[in-house]
Amino acid sequence: MAVFITETCINCDACIDECPATAIVSADESPLPHAEFTYVKPEKCIECVDAAVPKCADVCPTEGCIVWDMPYTEEYNDYFVLSDDYVIRVHKKHGLLSPLVAPRPFRDSISQDVRASRIGVGETLKLYN
Repeated sequence: MAVFITETCINCDACIDECPATAIVSADESPLPHAEFTYVKPEKCIECVDAAVPKCADVCPTEGCIVWDMPYTEEYNDYFVLSDDYVIRVHKKHGLLSPLVAPRPFRDSISQDVRASRIGVGETLKLYN
């Protein structure tokens, strides 16, 4: 994973169509009960590692709405599986798509401190003036 959409989201859903991994869904399609804002599926997010910046953050009109979260890797399995912020998808054949089963690529240039503090993607990559 690596990006998380905060409660400052205005539900414009601009990020949904930009996500190349189809990892972002509207609040109505969120697996979280009583979701109020757009949701990123951590088991699908690839941080747009092949682009200059994550595409979701590049189109988001709300400064600080999209923040870094921990990488979706084996080391952070419990962080995602036991979190109230996420609901990890269960695949019919492969079971729970946890970081142990399906780790995702991430930007190693983003420090663990930045991720743990959930600093805005735009702030770290200078998307805003």
